[in-house]
Order: sequence, then structure tokens, then C-alpha cells
Amino acid sequence: MEPAPCPPTRALAVLAHPDDVDFGCGGTIASWTEAGAQVTYCIVTDGAAGGSDRSIPRDEMARLRESEQRAAAKLVGVDEVRFLGYPDGALQVTMDLRRDISRVIRQVRPDRVVCQSPERWWERIQASHPDHLAAGEACLAAVYPDARNPFAFPDLLEKEGLEPWTVPEVWMMASPRMSHYVDVTATVDRKINALQCHATQITDPPALEQTVKGWLSRMAAQQGLPDGTYVEGFQIVTIP
Repeated sequence: MEPAPCPPTRALAVLAHPDDVDFGCGGTIASWTEAGAQVTYCIVTDGAAGGSDRSIPRDEMARLRESEQRAAAKLVGVDEVRFLGYPDGALQVTMDLRRDISRVIRQVRPDRVVCQSPERWWERIQASHPDHLAAGEACLAAVYPDARNPFAFPDLLEKEGLEPWTVPEVWMMASPRMSHYVDVTATVDRKINALQCHATQITDPPALEQTVKGWLSRMAAQQGLPDGTYVEGFQIVTIP
């Protein structure tokens, strides 16, 4: 397995739904915060369309999912979680969304951005929820060219005083072109604990742990790593 780059100083994870970051890269995030990285989450939708309990009002579901995500974040060392509040299940790549993500990039000024791949992964179609694809495409457009361009969304600079920021690299989760893998064996339990915080989304916690560890161990085996090893995979895009 090719060694992954060193942990970032500041990272921003832009994901469609509460729990996406924990499913996709919770172990990696935990390893970065253990190494001293400052990590910020930006959750694009309100998560109101999630869960199977019809007795929970949708506006109450959104509040619960925000609380669950904040609790999960703390378990992997993340204190700052921002919510953009777009409707769950109806996400589109709009100029408003690009502007809002660009704003967060300029505020956080990360040296690494994590997002979902805008490319459909046919072998694991569940990872390519339409909201995931839209969030990934909007995030990439915000990274390049919007956040670095002083003439894109001029109010961000002229009225909000947010200077342009160039993100040097993007790590995409759930990509059909994954080529970099992070060994998360030491942090997999923190990832599982974070996932268990999303109680509104989980009907069988033991089965969830088995399923997630199965995904990670199979990826490790594909990289020739021994039994008992868990990895998370990414496509890394370097941006000059």
C-alpha cells in the first residue's frame, strides 16, 4: 500500500448529510486530530429525510441529526461543525450552494478538503446518493475556481471581508478511482463509536459495526494487508 500524505494542519470536510463523514472517513479524521490537525465539518443538508421512524416529525429529525453529528464529531476530535441547512434529498449544484461552500473555505482556510466524489460508483451504488454527487460537485467547484477567485461571488470579499483561499488538495471519498488508503486500524473503534451516535439512522448497532468493519477489511485485503487491518480509501486530487 502506498503511504498516504502526512496529516494536514487544517482540514475541512464538506459532506451532504449528517453521518456521511463518519461512514466515509471517521477513522482517518480521528488519526488526523490525534496528530494535531484542526478539522471542521460542513454538513450541507439538514438530514430531515433520513431515518425510518415515521413518528418523528421531519423538523424534529433535522434537530436530532444535528445533535447526533455534533456528538459524533467530538468522539473523533472535531469541535467545529457547521450546517448549511439545504433540504435533504433535493440537493442541486446551484450557484448559492457554491457560494456557501466557498464562504466556509475562505473562513476555515484549509490545506486539505475532504468531499464526496461527484462520479457515480457503480460497484457500490449506495455510496452515490444523488445528494452525495451534488455535494461533491459543488464542493469541487467551490475549491476550483470559486474560493480562490477574488472575482467569484464578489460580496464574499467586498462585504464580508473574506480573502480568496487556494486549497492545495482534495481527498474524495467513495470514488471509483480510489488510489490512496489510510490504515485506520488504530482508530476504527472511534469511527464505530461515532457512527453509533446517529441513533435515528441505526436499527441494529451490532450489524452496523460488522458491516462497516467488513467494508474496511475487504479494502485492506485488496491492498495486500493482513487480516485484522482496516483502511479507508480516497482519490486525491492535487490542485496547483
